[in-house]
Amino acid sequence: MRVLLMSYGSRGDVEPLAGLAAALRELGVEVRACVPPDEELAALLTRVGAEVVSFGSSVRALVTGARGPSPDLAFKVAAELVAGHFGEVAAAAEGCDALLATGLMPAGARSVAEHLGIPYVLACFHPCGLPSSHYPPLTRPGKPNPPGVTDLKELWRLDAERVDALYGDPLNTHRAALGMPPVDNVRDHVLTERPWLAADPALGPWQEMTDLELVPTGAWIRPDDRPLPAELEAFLAAGAPPVYVGFGSMAMHAASDVGPVAIEAVRAHGRRVLLGRGWADLALVDGQDDCFAVGDVNHQALFPRVAAVVHHGGAGTTTTAARAGAPQVVVPQVADQPLWAARVADLGIGVAHDGPAPTLASLTAALEAALSPVTRERAEAVAGTMRTDGATVAAKLLIDEIGRERPPVPA
Repeated sequence: MRVLLMSYGSRGDVEPLAGLAAALRELGVEVRACVPPDEELAALLTRVGAEVVSFGSSVRALVTGARGPSPDLAFKVAAELVAGHFGEVAAAAEGCDALLATGLMPAGARSVAEHLGIPYVLACFHPCGLPSSHYPPLTRPGKPNPPGVTDLKELWRLDAERVDALYGDPLNTHRAALGMPPVDNVRDHVLTERPWLAADPALGPWQEMTDLELVPTGAWIRPDDRPLPAELEAFLAAGAPPVYVGFGSMAMHAASDVGPVAIEAVRAHGRRVLLGRGWADLALVDGQDDCFAVGDVNHQALFPRVAAVVHHGGAGTTTTAARAGAPQVVVPQVADQPLWAARVADLGIGVAHDGPAPTLASLTAALEAALSPVTRERAEAVAGTMRTDGATVAAKLLIDEIGRERPPVPA
C-alpha cells in the first residue's frame, strides 16, 4: 500500500505531513510526499523515511521577498500550482492508493485522484478556510467585497468567487485536457463535504464551527528525537530558563524591529533570551551572554525547558508549546494566527498580543502576564489534557478509506 501526501506552503503546512508519514510507515504503508523545493521542508519528510517529490517554486523565496507576495503574484502562483498538480503531483500519484492534500488551496489534487480512481482527502489544521455561519472568511487576493457587506452567507459566497477567479480557468483547462467536466465552485470541490481537521481538541474544539462535516483526528506531531546542540545545552545550563522568541516561517515584514524589541522586553523582566532566527533572520543585538541565537532545533525537547515562548501563532508552534506546558505570547501575523492567539488567551495558557507589530511597552506587558505563576500553572494543566495519537488516528482512517469498495473508473 502506498499513499501520496501533498502540501504547498511554509513549514507549518508541511511538518504535520511528516507526523502522518511516520504513523503510516509504522503501519506498513509506503509514503510519497509532494512538497515545495525548499531543502528544509523536504528534510522534514525524508527524516521519517518518505520519498519526496518537489513541486512549485520556493516558498521561502516567496515569503521573504522584499515586501512579501503581492496580490498580482497570487494569480501567477495559482496557475503555476494548478499546473504542478496536473504535472509533478499527478506523476507522483501514479501507483498510489490514496491522495491526501493540504496547504495552500490544492485546486488540482482532487481532479488527479478522480482521474486515477483513488480516494482523495482534504485535511486542514484549522477551520478558518471552511464555510461557516459563525465567522467570516479569511482575506484572499482578488476583487474586494462591496462596501457594507456583513452577512456571513454573502461573504462566503464572495469568497468562493475569489477562489474561482484565482484557480477556476487553469483548473478547468487541465480537466478538459483529460476529458473531465468543468468545476463550477473550486473551493467547495477542493474542500469536499467531509474535510479532516488535524488539530488537538483541547486547543481547537471547532467541530461545530463550520457548515461542513469535519472529521477530527487530533494534531499530527512529527516525532523528533534530535538532541539539542551542545552550545545550546551549555546556554540552558548556565542560568535560569530563558524566554524563547521566534517567528518560524514569518518574514515579519510588519515588525522589522521585532528582534531588538523582544530582547529588550525580555531583559526588562530580568530574563535571558533564546532567539530563534527563523525566516525573519533575527539576530542578536550585542555580545552579552544573556542572549543566544539558534536555527532549526528540536522544539519538542526545547520548549519544556524555557520560561515562555513568544511566537507568531502558527498551529504547529502553538501546539508544541502547549504540549510542553510553556506559557505563550502570541504575536499573530496572518491567516489562522489570530485564532490561535485567541485560543491561547481563552485557555489562560498565555497572552494574545494586539496586532502584528509589538512595541517595547506592549511586549513587556504581555510577558508580565505570561510569566506569572498562574499562567504557568494553567499551561501545565492544559498540557496534561492534550492527545498524542492524532497522526495514528489519521493514518488508520486513511487506510480504512483505501479499503472501501469503490465504483470502477469510467473508461
